[in-house]
Amino acid sequence: MNPAFPSAVLWDLDGTLADSEEYHWLSWRDAMRAEGVELTYDRFLASFGQRNDRILGAWLGEAADATRIRRIGDWKEAEYRRLAEARGLTPLAGAREWVERLHRDGWKQAIASSAPRLNVETMLHVLKFDGLIDAMVSADEVKKGKPDPDVFLAAAAAVSVPPSRCVVVEDAPAGVEAGRRAGMKTIGVNAKSPLAADVYVRSLADLPPDAFERLLTSA
Repeated sequence: MNPAFPSAVLWDLDGTLADSEEYHWLSWRDAMRAEGVELTYDRFLASFGQRNDRILGAWLGEAADATRIRRIGDWKEAEYRRLAEARGLTPLAGAREWVERLHRDGWKQAIASSAPRLNVETMLHVLKFDGLIDAMVSADEVKKGKPDPDVFLAAAAAVSVPPSRCVVVEDAPAGVEAGRRAGMKTIGVNAKSPLAADVYVRSLADLPPDAFERLLTSA
């Protein structure tokens, strides 16, 4: 990478660098069950990658006042962190290799997540990514969640790299759309269904060695 043109990779976290779907499912299922709502797995999947206020607003409808949303969301996230710390997290295929390689090559890297900051900090610690990520932006730092571009624009600002020199890596349609709205190149990673990103792969391990440089060269 040419140091005269600083570049950054802005990573989603859940489902992109680590598979934490099971822990989110279990914690959401139990949180909603305590509220008298039986959550289906399909409905849970349809919400993945969104902020809690958006998720609970859709699930609870008119009953979703701000106090109730905060209470349910706080319980769910505390349970999620407990599961992650107790059971551990494993990086998805290619994730650690790419994060370490980009760090060695001088790329700035930031986490841009729809999760609360405590979740992001917990995940990075459990994954042992400490020292490899330059900045993190969570749902706590922005007013609007994905597909709005706020979290990616904030992450770019946090590493002092212009949006045109940033590559977003996402596993969800809302995240890819947020990256596009931010004016950034996008890589979609999803083993289950294709994503409308500039580059789509089923796994980070499938990316060619020059994937990130090529995207910015074609910008």
